[in-house]
Amino acid sequence: MQSLSEIFEAIREDFERRNELRDETLRRSRELIRHCALSIRATHRHEWEEAARLLKTAREAATLMVEELADHPDLYYTGYTQDALKELAEAYIVNALVQGHPLPTPEELRVEYPAYLNGLGEAMGELRRYILDLIRRGQAAEAEPLLDIMDEVYSYLVTVDFPDAITGGLRRTTDMVRGVLERTRGDLTVAIRQDQMRAALAAFEERLNMAESGEEGS
Repeated sequence: MQSLSEIFEAIREDFERRNELRDETLRRSRELIRHCALSIRATHRHEWEEAARLLKTAREAATLMVEELADHPDLYYTGYTQDALKELAEAYIVNALVQGHPLPTPEELRVEYPAYLNGLGEAMGELRRYILDLIRRGQAAEAEPLLDIMDEVYSYLVTVDFPDAITGGLRRTTDMVRGVLERTRGDLTVAIRQDQMRAALAAFEERLNMAESGEEGS
């Protein structure tokens, strides 16, 4: 029978390996989140090549992190690991939706379903920001398809009626999406009506000027 000291030494060595892996995973998760945030910023700025480069870097970091945790499900399913993967899903989804590309699947990103769905929901907040930028540039009409996407995403998220322990707190994310959707619909409706009013006034002024020109000619 092993002595108590041998048992404790084996346990201590295992804990040390796990602790080192935990520290490395924390570092990788922070790095991953940073690349994702920078890629979203590049997407908002229409810097497509830079966004693609950052997404590729983030995906490589995520792949390495996931592979290193293959034999450690306790670390893989912990909060900071899944949060980082959620950010990866969000960054890829935002980039795809803005450019009109097909959505990446959870399997393609190697992201668990709860992290993917929460990333999809949080991407709607970034989509609202993108729509507001379009409105400020006088491109409200171009924002309508994006609002339709937000509406469709919400209509799917609200059907996922499972406990938070399974969905990773998706109900809270879905509630956030509903609020974002309602505010964005209101902002876009006002902007489109203002554009229509300006167009009607411009057309009226043009007709008035043409009438005045005709009177002067006669």
